[in-house]
Amino acid sequence: MRVVLQRAKRAEVRVEGNVVGRIDKGLMLLVGVTHEDSLEDAAFVADKIVNLRIFEDENDKMNLSLLNVGGEILSVSQFTLYGDCRKGRRPNFMDAAKPDHATKIYQAFNGKLREKGVKVETGEFGAMMEVDFINDGPVTLIVESK
Repeated sequence: MRVVLQRAKRAEVRVEGNVVGRIDKGLMLLVGVTHEDSLEDAAFVADKIVNLRIFEDENDKMNLSLLNVGGEILSVSQFTLYGDCRKGRRPNFMDAAKPDHATKIYQAFNGKLREKGVKVETGEFGAMMEVDFINDGPVTLIVESK
């Protein structure tokens, strides 16, 4: 799994002009799944993300996790995270998981986040989506399972 994580003051995702997911303070996640990803990978990445100390404490040091600050998550599936641009001018998406496998892992990942007590909003898997958010910091990280 590969997740691009961005700390957000707010975030929302729309499908066909309708808001399908919206959060206040928390994390905006773009989530990519590859063929070898397992349910264990989904659990590992979920645990890593909710416990990353990337929110400021009273001394303006990044010492607090999403769980510490009561933050929310907007999780958006993003197969293009596995686009390979090393050759030619068109990305190769051979490393992105097929939809049936990707859906299973993506849903398990979101479920693991919810099990940790986090409010999780999502986009619509496979749909054309518009994502709008305010990056806080900015803080942007990449979390991978392998």
